[in-house]
Amino acid sequence: MSDDILSFRSDEQGILSSTALPVDQEPEMVSLRPDRLHEYVGQAEVLETLQIAIEATKQRGEALEHVLFHGPPGLGKTTLAHIIANEMNTRLVVTSGPALEKGGDLIGLLTHLETGDVLFIDEIHRTPKTVEELLYPAMEDFSIDFIFDKGIHARSHRFQLRQFTLVGATTRVGLLSAPLRDRFGLFRSLDFYSIGDLEKIVRRSAALLNLALDTDGAAALARRSRGTPRIINRLLKRARDYAQVRSDGCITRQTVEAALHLEGVDAAGLTNLDRRYLKTIMNYYNGGPVGIEAVAATLQEETDTLVDVVEPFLLKIGFLMRTAAGRRASDAAYAHLKLSPPSRK
Repeated sequence: MSDDILSFRSDEQGILSSTALPVDQEPEMVSLRPDRLHEYVGQAEVLETLQIAIEATKQRGEALEHVLFHGPPGLGKTTLAHIIANEMNTRLVVTSGPALEKGGDLIGLLTHLETGDVLFIDEIHRTPKTVEELLYPAMEDFSIDFIFDKGIHARSHRFQLRQFTLVGATTRVGLLSAPLRDRFGLFRSLDFYSIGDLEKIVRRSAALLNLALDTDGAAALARRSRGTPRIINRLLKRARDYAQVRSDGCITRQTVEAALHLEGVDAAGLTNLDRRYLKTIMNYYNGGPVGIEAVAATLQEETDTLVDVVEPFLLKIGFLMRTAAGRRASDAAYAHLKLSPPSRK
């Protein structure tokens, strides 16, 4: 191919260019995901386990054992799957449990994997049972069985797969079947992040986005981010927009408070849905105990949304209690919402 073709550019429309254009450098084009283990902040025990396993596996020249991550949304399960593929210098193939509707969908992915490739299945607990059963021999023996014809003419053929690594992520580990769960070699839980780790994350994100963020602004964002990196990055962008339009562009504590007040995020990180959830238990059910189905029906929200998104953080900070009889709002929740708790006998 000649140099003339490589340097070609459409003078009339400016569609092609051999050099990077300004749009390629826009902050929105920058990924905030860390690419390597040393760039990842928080989850120290998980990182140490992965680092040891990856290093040992590379020394032996094998594929990494299958890995299962579980924990609330936004804590970095998908990011860790990308990091594993980068550290192993292999390809990452991404799918999700609900997307694997039939066995052929999974077989198509497995048969195209190269040696050492990483197959990431998000929300793996939602994989249909018939598809899940195909994973058993694939994970254990790196093979899948095909059935040809039907009835008395049925024939079975075993297809040998290349060695790959399955990385599963789930927010509901209790819904995973025991046969699937037991086939993972590495099983790690991700917990909410500390305020200090979140400040490091938001400062790194601000640097990638070329934003001016002071120390008090970073601390204010960290306190309101529900212990979740995904949320703090989203709140950072909302504060960026507010600072750009209503302020001098620098993200300070005052900017964060004003911006997140418009978003309905209070000083503890509670959203409008969190407060509605707590007030429903307090006002309609006298503080509980009450079943989650009753709360979901009153709020007209899906039960899974409340269990996966709302409850984990409220349980973590002690605003909610789960009992055998149902959910109860704690005295700390009443104090935060400036309400008087009911008298309990």
